[in-house]
Amino acid sequence: MKQKSALAYGEMVKKASPPSPVVKDCLLAFLFGGGICTLAQALFNLYSTLGLPETDAKTTVSVTLIFLSACLTASGRYDDVAKHAGAGMLVPITGFANAVTSPAMEFKAEGFVTGMGAKLFTVAGPVIVYGISASVVYGVIYWLFTLV
Repeated sequence: MKQKSALAYGEMVKKASPPSPVVKDCLLAFLFGGGICTLAQALFNLYSTLGLPETDAKTTVSVTLIFLSACLTASGRYDDVAKHAGAGMLVPITGFANAVTSPAMEFKAEGFVTGMGAKLFTVAGPVIVYGISASVVYGVIYWLFTLV
């Protein structure tokens, strides 16, 4: 009985859901993601031309992209762009900045400490925890293989 209702529900969802334009979505994601990467390269060239050493220029590019993404999120424009860009806006650094900024902006009415401060890492926190944990495990495995 359960399987029959699940199949019926699946059919209802299929009828109600509009078809997804996969090729168009992939093309837009590619163009927007490539545009973000092109912007990053242009910023790197600019910062290098201004005399920053390569490592400092790369760091400044990352900070600039995080700042721009956070500003788009805070102004409510990130979601508008993401509707068209799709996965192209998830280029890791801009997507991560949005993931950190969004919950903070949602709870800003509750104050800086109990609202923004408490909610800042609700989405990104698990990513950070598991990313750091995985890097430690991989580091230990690498270290063990270098001993052999």
